[in-house]
Amino acid sequence: MKPVNEAKLTFWSRSANEGFARTAAACFAAQLDPTLDEVNDVKTAVSEAVTNCIVHAYPDQLGLIVLRLRLYPDNTLEIVVKDSGVGIPDVDQARTPLWSTGGADRSGMGFTIMESFMDAVKVRSRPGKGTTVTLRRRIARRFPG
Repeated sequence: MKPVNEAKLTFWSRSANEGFARTAAACFAAQLDPTLDEVNDVKTAVSEAVTNCIVHAYPDQLGLIVLRLRLYPDNTLEIVVKDSGVGIPDVDQARTPLWSTGGADRSGMGFTIMESFMDAVKVRSRPGKGTTVTLRRRIARRFPG
């Protein structure tokens, strides 16, 4: 299916850009007339995906994060968060609740949170090459009146 609208943003893996990414995704999703709960779900999932890039993909340096947003005719929002960082050696292990490479101050719940707020979460990664997280959420159509 071909998207009806799309946008692409590239930004550095600075913690300040997490808020930028979540706000950009929320603004893009607004075209679908989501409820406040739906907007908050999207923002939370994007926040988790971008934070993973900042903390895990580029632990000792700055790197680029690409955020691609697409809207499809069936009211599906697709969000792709991609980095070129260290990659994930074992994606299944990384998706296990409470498992983290980020130290004691990390909850290890990022992927679990993304999965709870989105309809689908796909993770592709290659060690030394980076990670791509694809989030999909269908927004209910609302009719006036």
